[in-house]
Amino acid sequence: MSADPELELEDVDDSEELDDATLASALEAVLLIVDTPASDEQLASAVGASVARVRASLNEMAAALTERSSGIDLRYAGDGWRFYTRTAYAPYVERLLLDGARSKLTRAALETLAVIAYRQPLTRARVSAVRGVNVDGVMRTLLARGLISEAGTDPETNGTMYCTTELFLERLGLASLGDLPELAPLLPGVDLIDEISDSMDTDPRMNRSTKNRGSKPDPAAELDSDD
Repeated sequence: MSADPELELEDVDDSEELDDATLASALEAVLLIVDTPASDEQLASAVGASVARVRASLNEMAAALTERSSGIDLRYAGDGWRFYTRTAYAPYVERLLLDGARSKLTRAALETLAVIAYRQPLTRARVSAVRGVNVDGVMRTLLARGLISEAGTDPETNGTMYCTTELFLERLGLASLGDLPELAPLLPGVDLIDEISDSMDTDPRMNRSTKNRGSKPDPAAELDSDD
């Protein structure tokens, strides 16, 4: 028996090939959290399967979603795969967005907006690192309300960067970002934010992720219509 059960378990997991159903489920899980369209190679690396098998599974998934008129559409756009909302159901998504635009921002949205306002431009991954939680839904809300917008691509990670908009300044009654008040208690200090960013740059996991992305910029896309 191995002296280290954990190592033995990892060896078994790495060597076992996923069955078709598990592979499809694993791909669904990965595609739900990607920040930008993921290539066949990235997905194959994540689920431990061959590129050809992953591509075939994705095509089957896309066809099945289309066949049952799912509200979710799996498409290959640009240089990768991602979930989108199906165009036929756009009016329902827009209705939800309009209803949400009339409500007040949540505390989570305000905290996320503060991080972006004081340290823009930032990628979604860096905002998540500062807040310590996934901010995908909150970012979509802020985008839908016109409080933030895309601001190019991070040259290191190819991730989409975000900044605040003129509407953000108008809502706060400010003439420029230079008129922002001092950091609120809810927002980590500037030095701490820089430390988090630096730690991400030196984290081997982040470096591997960056290498896997390649050098091509990824087009901005959302799981749903910026909700």
